[in-house]
Amino acid sequence: MKPKNQSSQKNLKSITILTLFFLFILYLILRPNFSPFQPIKIPHSLSICNKIPHSLSESLIHYATTKAIPIQNITEISVTWRVLEDLSPCNFLVFGLGLDSLMWASLNHGGRTVFLEESDGWMRLVKEQMPSLEMYHVVYDTKVTQAIQLLQIGKSKDCQTVSDPRYSKCPLALKNLPEEVYDTEWDLIMVDAPTAWDPTKPGRMKAIYTSGLLARNKRDGETHVFVHDIERAVENKFSRAFLCEGYEREEVGRLGHFVIPSHRSGFGRPFCP
Repeated sequence: MKPKNQSSQKNLKSITILTLFFLFILYLILRPNFSPFQPIKIPHSLSICNKIPHSLSESLIHYATTKAIPIQNITEISVTWRVLEDLSPCNFLVFGLGLDSLMWASLNHGGRTVFLEESDGWMRLVKEQMPSLEMYHVVYDTKVTQAIQLLQIGKSKDCQTVSDPRYSKCPLALKNLPEEVYDTEWDLIMVDAPTAWDPTKPGRMKAIYTSGLLARNKRDGETHVFVHDIERAVENKFSRAFLCEGYEREEVGRLGHFVIPSHRSGFGRPFCP
């Protein structure tokens, strides 16, 4: 049996500890702005309840349920995708409306992606299936058989002068595009239309030239221009003549990638380096 004085000391020690503990709890309760039941705030960016943006969910459903395959292969698509990874959300202009259009708009989520299409019937059909896409009908007045003649015209002084395509004196400049096209500073331009595989079709001569003019006429910075089917003679010659070999960044598969600087900030800069 323990001595009585030791038991009393132990009780006193216990009482002291309990008193200090309750005093500490009382201090926390009475402290200003303290609430023992205040919920933990989770940053919005970490919330697991965030919804997938509509454009992305639309794209996922579309490509998960279709058997159609985009014309560009994964290696070619990756070239443009890497640039979008760095620049998006940005302004992206695409000549052509195809099986890959919803993908491009989704990869540029939050930016503006505009499609220019030659076939009014095809555009209406796509619009029904993908109403979120911004698209415009464009009429072309050329044929592939005119390519050699137009290439020679492109060497003239009027065609080697940088200006707004609307006011250019060069016959290669497209002047019938929507005003939004001329008034927007484009970060990327993709030329994958109009139809060019048949001699009687419009060809991409004017689309390529006008893309280069839009890029040079940009107020500041650079524009990435991509040309699909660059292995074909017309696309190849017009790209090297008006987007310029000196501005070519890479060629992957059938896709050519050019980076064209603004010519407004460089007084006396030649049309091609």
